[in-house]
Amino acid sequence: MNIKNKKLLNLVKSIFVKHKLNSYHADISAKALINAELVGAYGHGISRLKMYCDRIKKNLINPKPRIKIKKISRSISHIDADNSIGFVAADIAIKTAIEHAKKSGLGFVAVKNSSHYGLSGYYAEQAIKKNLITMIYTNAPPAVAPHGALKSLFGTNPICFGTPTGNKVPFILDTSISKINRGKLRFAERNFLKIPKDVALDKFGKPTNDPKRALQGVQLPIAGFRGSGLAWMVDILSGVLTGGNHSGRVKDPFEDFTGPQNIGHLFITFKTNLFVKDYNKRIKDNIKRVKQLPKVKGMKEIMYPGQNKYKRYKMNLKKEIKISKIIKKELEILNN
Repeated sequence: MNIKNKKLLNLVKSIFVKHKLNSYHADISAKALINAELVGAYGHGISRLKMYCDRIKKNLINPKPRIKIKKISRSISHIDADNSIGFVAADIAIKTAIEHAKKSGLGFVAVKNSSHYGLSGYYAEQAIKKNLITMIYTNAPPAVAPHGALKSLFGTNPICFGTPTGNKVPFILDTSISKINRGKLRFAERNFLKIPKDVALDKFGKPTNDPKRALQGVQLPIAGFRGSGLAWMVDILSGVLTGGNHSGRVKDPFEDFTGPQNIGHLFITFKTNLFVKDYNKRIKDNIKRVKQLPKVKGMKEIMYPGQNKYKRYKMNLKKEIKISKIIKKELEILNN
């Protein structure tokens, strides 16, 4: 089934409102989910809608949060999200970080008592549009084993870096530290798809291309012990530092309904002209030099992070969004 972007957006928004989010918070959340569909990150799109609604119904996501912003200095704020849906907490946090950076040159905002907020790159775009550089970190439920351990503890803990490029296409590196993000595993499981055999182990420690067995087992980090180290770094920055859960305490949003997730996020934004006045010229030169390098056979263009996603977004804007029979049925149930 295909459905127009705006129609699907309005449907998702109405479902969130029926689950007691106010209209503004429902709009923020719906736009984030539809954006994930448009950039091709289907594992972070409407396939997660039921999960958010289930957690709201079980009082594990607070639909009417009293979010508190503690201003520590001109550049630093600490946000208690009151177990809000993550989209709302992240939206407030990135806007606060942007405001700080515009006034003082730097924005440093930590968030605790939040939940899953979707794609980090979605929030990075907001900062880049204000001509700011940004770094964003968030932790996640256990999926990756620390190097040398037999049990998963760290999440797929994405790392996000974004910068203006001097043109309309931003540079956004938004990547999990695992070989495959967890959303893709869940998407594959629900749609009866196989996964690459080198991205996860089953619970017996054997490589598997079955997403269900992978979800029950361990995901493999990028670059071996280096990826495990990066996951640990993100756990410290977004969990230990912020007051959020850490070291394996973040609850799986699909499977663990024993309490709120208390995910931590960290948003850093800063002006491009802190040290040089010609940043735009320098970043253009940087990208140009890379793109002019000799290309391997079959490579048409050397792309920087974010280019492919931007192309998919522009292309998908002109199309209707395809939803599976499973998602269609879920939408109908959630909308009743």
